[in-house]
Amino acid sequence: MNEQLEQLRAELNYDKTNKCVQCGYCLPACPTYLTMGKETHSPRGRINLVKMAGEGKIKDLSVLEEPLDLCLGCRACETVCPTGVEYGAILESARASITRRKAYSVPQKALRSLLFKKVFPSRKAMKLLGDAMWVYEKTGVQKLARKSGLMKKLPAHLGEFEAIVPPAVSPRERASLPRVTKAKGQRKYTVAFFVGCVMDAMFRKINQLSVQLLAEVGCDVIVIENQICCGALHAHAGEMDESKQLAKRNIEAFAAVDADFIVNNAGGCGAMLVEYDHLLADDAQWAERARAFAAKTRDISQVLALCGGIAGKEGPTERVTYQRSCHMTNVQKVTAEPVQLLAGLPNVELVEMAEANMCCGSAGIYNLVQYDASMEILDLKMQHVIDTGAVTIVTTNPGCLLQMKLGIEREHLGERVRAVHLVEYLAQRAGILDGNPSAQPKA
Repeated sequence: MNEQLEQLRAELNYDKTNKCVQCGYCLPACPTYLTMGKETHSPRGRINLVKMAGEGKIKDLSVLEEPLDLCLGCRACETVCPTGVEYGAILESARASITRRKAYSVPQKALRSLLFKKVFPSRKAMKLLGDAMWVYEKTGVQKLARKSGLMKKLPAHLGEFEAIVPPAVSPRERASLPRVTKAKGQRKYTVAFFVGCVMDAMFRKINQLSVQLLAEVGCDVIVIENQICCGALHAHAGEMDESKQLAKRNIEAFAAVDADFIVNNAGGCGAMLVEYDHLLADDAQWAERARAFAAKTRDISQVLALCGGIAGKEGPTERVTYQRSCHMTNVQKVTAEPVQLLAGLPNVELVEMAEANMCCGSAGIYNLVQYDASMEILDLKMQHVIDTGAVTIVTTNPGCLLQMKLGIEREHLGERVRAVHLVEYLAQRAGILDGNPSAQPKA
């Protein structure tokens, strides 16, 4: 074997492809195979393409680009695989190899550099984004833009997504999240809270409520000053070096406090944080620290359940269905706790939807860059939602939340069905937040 091919094999995680025996168990679990019906758009088909590239049978890696770009990265295939194929590692390695070799245009390079190096990793930039959204909303520009029809003319269906963005938080309120929030009553745990980048810019109220709920069940909550983007969007886009740098910065920042757990409230972020040990496994200086960080990482539902759950107040009976986050289910392996928390609330009728583990089609920014494919998957998901008769869809990931809201709009269900984050719903039922998810948290 020549040196160049050996290097490519290492890049592609070629050895991991040999675990795939092409049995086909992954096919019914793969949303893109079900909607597109092409072998190249199935997990085993994509693995075979990577394997062929590693064997020198495919010389041009651009052949892999479309099949890999159309993959949601939901990793449902890993959950059903009988031989334990590490599909996620193969996918991200292949995307990184393509990214290294791809001849991006000057505008594309500039945009990627701006987003991945200047915007997502910058707390200041994300704060400015959140503040800009508030100005856009409060000055009346949003109403004017919608009334004029301008939103319908935006490219890449951005107008549809603009319509479902949650209400913005004022700059004053944005500055009000305390660095330390003491537990109510006896302290059970000390937790360090991961605010995220998109979560903090677009879903700040959910972060505020998360801190309140954690304190409510007996946790001292510390918001780490120097934390940064988890790196998930970078990894999915093939920017693995940037992702590793962000991981190191977070590990360093959270090492400053002695917390029992590192808590997040976004399925996608949590999946990245819990896999820092895999990301940095080959880095002798960081591997052990990454393992310690990952071992402490928990979704908020796990900690709330561990502390006894939320004592909901009596209210009208409500039928609810739970939209499972792929990355919580297939990567973090968190499945029981959200259901446990919902089932423990009085007068909540929890109805499981058919094919509950199937992806909703959000997948980070997949619904933006692969809109048509995403909507096919969403339409299937919404039929299962409708069949439950639920009036509330509860999610645990911001991407799922926006996708469900988009699905509600597409099915014209806005007057009788809503979508909320689990944290919002628990806060409502506990009386911490008024019935409207966009309402302000109570002091």
